[in-house]
Amino acid sequence: MEELRDSLCSTKIANKVNDYIKVNNLGMKERIFPISYVAAWTMVKKAGNLVDVELRPHDLRRHAATYASRSGTPIEIVNKVILRHADLSTTQRYLGKVNDSEAIRWIETLYG
Repeated sequence: MEELRDSLCSTKIANKVNDYIKVNNLGMKERIFPISYVAAWTMVKKAGNLVDVELRPHDLRRHAATYASRSGTPIEIVNKVILRHADLSTTQRYLGKVNDSEAIRWIETLYG
């Protein structure tokens, strides 16, 4: 099987995925992780229900991007590596949504 290359993941992750593929003798058309989108969506939804939170898979994606951005990761990295948007302006719109209580928390943290 052709190894992962030219991807936007670390060498360490790519090596682990390649090792997994080899150990499990997966072919080119086989899924690495045999789970459908619906199954993943259901698992995320159930996890949210366990903690009484309305949760969707896209929320996890947005959380990862927001967390990275607010932890100091350059927006270009969030755009290219985490969200994989074609245009930086899409990422800027995506991360630009801050509610009032979150803005107040940030102001208190900065000037508190």
